[in-house]
Amino acid sequence: GEEGALYDLIWKRTVATQMAEARLRLVTVTIEAGERDEVATFRASGKTILFPGFFRAYVEGSDDPDAALEDREQPLPDLKEGDRPSCREVEPLGRQTRPPARYTEATLIKELEKQGIGRPSTYATIIDTIVERGYAFRQKNQLVPTFTAFATNNLLEARFARLVDLGFTARMEQALDDIAAGQQHAVPYLRDFYFGDEGLDRKVREALDSVDPREVSAIHVPKWGPYTVRVGKYGPYVEGEVDGERRTASLPEKVVPDEVTKEMLEGLLRASINEQGPLGTDPATGLPVYVLEGPYGPYVQLGDKEGKPRPRRVSLPKGMAPDEVTLETALDLLALPRTLGQHPETGEPVLAGIGRYGPFVQHGSTYASLQPGDDVLTIDLPRALELLTAKEARRGGTKKVLRELGPHPETGEMIVVMDGRYGPYVKHQRVNASLPKDRKPEDITLEEALSLLEERTSRSGKRRSSRAKKA
Repeated sequence: GEEGALYDLIWKRTVATQMAEARLRLVTVTIEAGERDEVATFRASGKTILFPGFFRAYVEGSDDPDAALEDREQPLPDLKEGDRPSCREVEPLGRQTRPPARYTEATLIKELEKQGIGRPSTYATIIDTIVERGYAFRQKNQLVPTFTAFATNNLLEARFARLVDLGFTARMEQALDDIAAGQQHAVPYLRDFYFGDEGLDRKVREALDSVDPREVSAIHVPKWGPYTVRVGKYGPYVEGEVDGERRTASLPEKVVPDEVTKEMLEGLLRASINEQGPLGTDPATGLPVYVLEGPYGPYVQLGDKEGKPRPRRVSLPKGMAPDEVTLETALDLLALPRTLGQHPETGEPVLAGIGRYGPFVQHGSTYASLQPGDDVLTIDLPRALELLTAKEARRGGTKKVLRELGPHPETGEMIVVMDGRYGPYVKHQRVNASLPKDRKPEDITLEEALSLLEERTSRSGKRRSSRAKKA
């Protein structure tokens, strides 16, 4: 049964740990065929077990060590250098190499262990530092390197090759362990590290005198053609010539370097051409209005780039292309957030705007994202209240009914007193009316509730009529 199989596994592995190591002979044969100018190279590898050692007791993934030993052997014919084997058959097989998978946190830790870098207590700190400094970002469960990482790597390998050598890092880790164990003195080690002939102080001073910032910040990839990506103060950007004119354009935030194409870079540069002139002038301020492309996507801006105070900016809603933006649309966006009306329960304003996570509606401290089909520039109060009510329901559950006052004389539906987030209110169908501050839920009468609801309906009707006339 399973218990017997587990015992057998443990017994075999235990015995194998006490046995001698296996000895293998690995042979690679290289065969060249063809004339001097056109030579095809073929390789074949073979493996012979000279001494099985612990394989006699245990082979990983096999219940029969003897059979597994036969499968592990791949002997080659007896050959010596200079032999001329005959070609009996050639079968061409296509094989496309795949790039190695990106590191996950687990595989990166495994590689650090393999190279002798870090310790279990420092692995989490190493990964957090890589992410916090912008050298990589997390995408699903992978760590994706950024352009900042490539530029930093260029600088370190060019000017501080010794410090980023894996062997040097592993030796430093061992030295720090020896210091912690009292087998080496800290001060002499640190003095040599910083001020020695090959120390950090001297290397930094030499680098400051000779480093060309444009050279180390440039990233060249053949498939990008004439375009170069550079890492600047505000993030990565592309530099290149379009229609005979030298231009630059910011790259989108969290762009994956290996997904960047020549066509993408050319598109960004061409889009920057359309940024040069303003859409028009804001009649209220007299300032120019622009559509610009930034590291976080396209946006509209009121005022010049170098203006002080910093010009007002608003991101374009998702799905709105820069070339679709008119002066009227840009001014509407710059006017956000806009007031949709007053909340029926509290009398506080309900707003619509665009934030870090996209378009939203707001009431007090409650924010609700707009759904597909909603437009931040045209959404009305009833729709905003629907979104806010749904958000409240998800967050706080169903509102509590405090009292049932009786049926409405016209509809027959029950009028209730509810416990709202901003205080008690009476409710009939979709009409809500807050209770006066001097009235308690237990004292309110049906007649008072009807009066409050009628007043609320009257005010809502006037606002709707006013909006219709303006339209």
